Amino acid sequence: MAILIFILIVIIETGFAVSEMIRKPVKKEWSGRRLVLCFSEMAIWLLLIISGMGSSIRYKLLAALLVVRLLFSAVSFLVNRKNGSNKKRSSIVIGAVSGIILFGISMLPAFVIRDYKGRETTGDYEVAQCSAILIDRSREETFEDDGSKREIPVHFYFPENISDLPEASLPLVIFSHGAFGYYQSNTSTYMELASHGYVVVSTDHPYHSFFTKDTSGKTVTVDPDFFSLALSIGSSDVPESEIYDITSKWMELRIADMNFVIDELKASGQYGAGADSWFVDKKDKEIVTGILKVIDYDKIGLMGHSLGGATAVTVGRRADILAVIDIDGTMLGEEIGVKDGVVLINEEPYETPLLAIANEEHHMQELEAKENSYAYANNVIMTNASCGYETYFKGAGHMNFTDLPLIAPALADMLGTGDADPGECVDTMNSIILSFFDCYLKGAGSFSVEESY
Repeated sequence: MAILIFILIVIIETGFAVSEMIRKPVKKEWSGRRLVLCFSEMAIWLLLIISGMGSSIRYKLLAALLVVRLLFSAVSFLVNRKNGSNKKRSSIVIGAVSGIILFGISMLPAFVIRDYKGRETTGDYEVAQCSAILIDRSREETFEDDGSKREIPVHFYFPENISDLPEASLPLVIFSHGAFGYYQSNTSTYMELASHGYVVVSTDHPYHSFFTKDTSGKTVTVDPDFFSLALSIGSSDVPESEIYDITSKWMELRIADMNFVIDELKASGQYGAGADSWFVDKKDKEIVTGILKVIDYDKIGLMGHSLGGATAVTVGRRADILAVIDIDGTMLGEEIGVKDGVVLINEEPYETPLLAIANEEHHMQELEAKENSYAYANNVIMTNASCGYETYFKGAGHMNFTDLPLIAPALADMLGTGDADPGECVDTMNSIILSFFDCYLKGAGSFSVEESY
């Protein structure tokens, strides 16, 4: 669809330029026809919106460009309505070429992003969503120098009509995204869990998140230094001690974020979202308070992807956490130092039921570390886990454990995907996650997992 729209635009713009060059128009005539052309393009766009084909977020930039072009054309017409000088052919060509380039740029989201409608859920509940921001007034925002406090956006996925449910009836699952990820990275997972009677809270880690918003409404983008380090640190020849110094600071920030979210949710279960640590739109305040009341805080699970999985594992040592899932994350929070160039791993038994899901390459790296007696956090923790499960997905890449390959395949490929079918991979993973939490949070049945999928 996007390609057809762009081809139509190219034909229209080229046809208009050719016809105008043949006419050798004066400026007042050219600007009038140009205005008609822009009105026509806008009319075509409105027809596409009415038909439902042009209403996607993929086409928002295109819509903005059409509006701007129409306004400029109207101004040009008013300015040139008495101008009888000739319109230069070179300016007609330049205008057509630049217009096509601008259209191409505005349609990049349409080329890159698919119309993703989500995965079909299997539970009995319809799912609703709302958001809030938690303000940790005990911590200053280290990415700013204005003395502002650390803010953690939280996004709730929960059964609709939650006010009709009995209090303290739904287990809570908290999710942490990966490096320069986004709270919606695993929306299909949240939706599946919520459809089965869970409250899922997906957290943003500002400046580690690709983008989020703060309490002022400002868009907070990923920190450039963090972004470049996260991309390069694994493939560089940086000594283990320097890598540890960097990653331990990442983990310290994220672990503090997740601990604060857990503590604040539990405390707010009694009084709702009314404390000064909560920033909630008025329209959502009653809904959020209702969500907090139906959560059973004796049934909390954690999960995360990549760095988020590492965060979940370390925070999962808390006594009030009943289950943890690490989705393709190296358990960096369990690294406690470096001695003589060797990473030191936390040897304390891991008592919380733990499920580790890995891609095939990650799994092979774990096996290689075992064969070479290399200290690798995941191997140590799983060995010391009193109730640990491991599985890996053949042909899967790192991003196959998110929804990104279903939304923007080209971008996902750049970040790392495999040959596995994206939809099948996500659906299988979500089924395993649901089964694990059903067992350890709801006490429903037993849990087992295959060595690989």
